[in-house]
Amino acid sequence: MRSAAKTPRAPRATRANRAVRTPGGLSVRLDVRALTVVVLLVLAALTASVVLIGTGDFPMGAGDVLKTLLGDGNAGQEFIVNELRLPRVLVGLLVGASLGLGGALFQALSRNPLGSPDILGLGQGATTGALVVIVLFSGNAGQVTVGALLGGLGTGLAIYLLAWKRGVHGYRLVLVGIGMSAIMTAVNGYLLTKADLVDAARAVVWMTGSLSGRDWAQVWPLLAVCAVLVPLVLGNARALRMMEMGDDVSYALGVRVERVRLLLMLAAVLLTAAATAAAGPVSFVALTAPQLARRLTRSPGPNLLPSLCMGAALLVTADWTSQRVFGADQMPVGVVTGVLGGVYLLWLLVTERKAGRI
Repeated sequence: MRSAAKTPRAPRATRANRAVRTPGGLSVRLDVRALTVVVLLVLAALTASVVLIGTGDFPMGAGDVLKTLLGDGNAGQEFIVNELRLPRVLVGLLVGASLGLGGALFQALSRNPLGSPDILGLGQGATTGALVVIVLFSGNAGQVTVGALLGGLGTGLAIYLLAWKRGVHGYRLVLVGIGMSAIMTAVNGYLLTKADLVDAARAVVWMTGSLSGRDWAQVWPLLAVCAVLVPLVLGNARALRMMEMGDDVSYALGVRVERVRLLLMLAAVLLTAAATAAAGPVSFVALTAPQLARRLTRSPGPNLLPSLCMGAALLVTADWTSQRVFGADQMPVGVVTGVLGGVYLLWLLVTERKAGRI
């Protein structure tokens, strides 16, 4: 007696991935775990922001901070919150989000966990632009911001052109970026030797990466950059996910690979340069945020939105930690992120070596 052949069942949606049908009849895949991670990271970033606003020489409870933000505080609280502390926190959120998203783009485009603006030399290039303005022209804060932005854009363009050989691929981009980083670091050291004492001290403070003294003048330009580039990047997330399968497969699926790669790389350079211009070269957020986001979501692909939220949460938490442990404005946030990111980079290198990828 023969057993009847069983008809194979269609795969059911798992808890991690569910198909949602829209009113128009379209089916959209929803990654429940990734969505949960994004929500939790947003809540963590907002909570850390409220606590950070209440931290300083004039401490405030979370309730008083929220009341003041809603317009129910007294005159003193409104001045401290709205004029002194809120702009700093907003710059921290925007800088962290920009670096997290920029790092995720570079790592996805290079298909390399080390493909981050910190490794590729974009931060060093933006620093060169700022140092030129400070050392050679004694420029003001606005001119330093413009110089950093132009330096980052110029460095990104140079890396792209030098890495181009019938396209930009993987390790070639990383190797060219490491070489460019070494060159920019040497130029920065030379510029510091040519500066007088006052300009050198000012340059070193800027190079550390800090949110101290940030006001609404830094908020609005960075907010405008994010308002334009973040929707543009997220709109190309599907094409970027396809590109991770290889150029040939992407071409077969109708993706204009080089066009999308150039557009997203330009967006990543602009995000990184704008963040560096606003707060200085804050180290390792762009490297660690996408990695941590990917480990939390356990999802393949670039994880653009989780990386953005992770970067924002990381930076405001690091700023709160520096103020809580060392006192207000005693330890720049770039030092804290540099130490934590350096430890993470060493761990990542050991892990990649054990896996035989480097």
